[in-house]
Amino acid sequence: MKRPTFAQAMSPLIVLVLLLAIGYGQMRLPMQVMLLFSTAFTSLLALKLGYSWKEIASGIEEKIGSSLPSLIILLCVGGMIAAWMASGTIPMMIYYGIKLINPQFIFITSFLVCAIISSFTGTSFGSAATAGVVCMGTAIALGVPLEICAGAVISGAIFGDKLSPFSDTTILATISSGSELYAHIKHMLFTTGASTILCLIIFTFIGFNYEVRQDYDPKSVKLILSNLELLYNFNILLLLPPILIFWGAYTKKPTVPMIMFSSLVAIMLSLGFQGITLQAVMKAFVAGFKVNILSSAQGVEVIKPVLKLLNRGGMESMLGTVLQVMCAFSFAGVYSKIGCIQVVLEKVVSSIKSVGHLITATISSTFVLSAVTGSCYLSMLVCGDMFRQVYPKFNLKQENLSRSLEDAGTCVVPLFPWSITGGYMASTLGVPTLDYLPWAVLCYSGMVFAIIFGFTGFGISKTENKL
Repeated sequence: MKRPTFAQAMSPLIVLVLLLAIGYGQMRLPMQVMLLFSTAFTSLLALKLGYSWKEIASGIEEKIGSSLPSLIILLCVGGMIAAWMASGTIPMMIYYGIKLINPQFIFITSFLVCAIISSFTGTSFGSAATAGVVCMGTAIALGVPLEICAGAVISGAIFGDKLSPFSDTTILATISSGSELYAHIKHMLFTTGASTILCLIIFTFIGFNYEVRQDYDPKSVKLILSNLELLYNFNILLLLPPILIFWGAYTKKPTVPMIMFSSLVAIMLSLGFQGITLQAVMKAFVAGFKVNILSSAQGVEVIKPVLKLLNRGGMESMLGTVLQVMCAFSFAGVYSKIGCIQVVLEKVVSSIKSVGHLITATISSTFVLSAVTGSCYLSMLVCGDMFRQVYPKFNLKQENLSRSLEDAGTCVVPLFPWSITGGYMASTLGVPTLDYLPWAVLCYSGMVFAIIFGFTGFGISKTENKL
């Protein structure tokens, strides 16, 4: 087996970018097919380098196998959302959200609520699936642009995923870089703080924009509220399912069992408060919730905005995302197996001449690897190991590295439709990735601030003595 040259290592990336940009972006061809074509090209390169098909297949199997826990979570979350709809948990939170939130403040509220919850729980997935879904439902009812609200939700969810000491990505960044956890969190306040201020300004400004305010129809909102009142019996006990999720995330309980336990409680609540049959709610858990399974829906004229609001969820709603992730990870598995990642990163490291260049190289390498593999975990581990010995040579503390890994790893994966996080956010919030991408301000602005700080020296932590 031969080691790929730099040109050979770059060729699959170029093919991938071209296929996604032209095939998916311009011609609107299925992304899954574009990813499989990229996998086929990379497999041909592997055969040319002397790898057998068995070795190529093992790379694919290893990569897809590593994603199975996340894919199972995706399916369980889909079922949980349907169960929460059936129980009245989400509709009740939407109902009071509509009554309490002014449409001018929906974006900034969505950002802040999701940021607070993700900070306490350490999970962007949990924040988006709970508070995020409620915010999106409220946005639908208020008639505001859903892509902006989704961007605000994701920005808030990623905020806590970056800064919370309970977040697995925060811990992973410190492990892969060799930095200390709380030093890392404190250091991230420079770039994440700047991004947060930018988010607050943008979401507040947009909320007061005339285009948003003119879409608000008080009569339509009243109809939605009256529909929800007729369809559901609201009770404070309906808050139990999300409380269980938040408690489980905060105490670091296993994710899948907590999701299933919360779903079970929601199913029991749907039987007790909403009069839904066990057969109907179980079917909804798999195929998705439909308003007509509510006993109170008989004889009620349900308006279209409410149908759009409630008819969602189910394990089957996540199958498209699962297929997308498996195709993307097939490419990543072959690309990793034949050593292309190592070749590209070694080339990048050898060209570094200054602190600004080092930060930029770390950011760009982590970003590209996150895009190629669809995983911030792999990109942070690989880039952390590759750059770990370089930072001390430039008189820099390791938290500079760990911060860069998170700015271009944790933050950016929601921007890629083929990643687990991107697919999860799109499926959970009901907005395509490319639609919410411009509004997920915190996801990409951190990289920009990191590079600027790298060249200006602001927010850069240095060691006392150069090694």
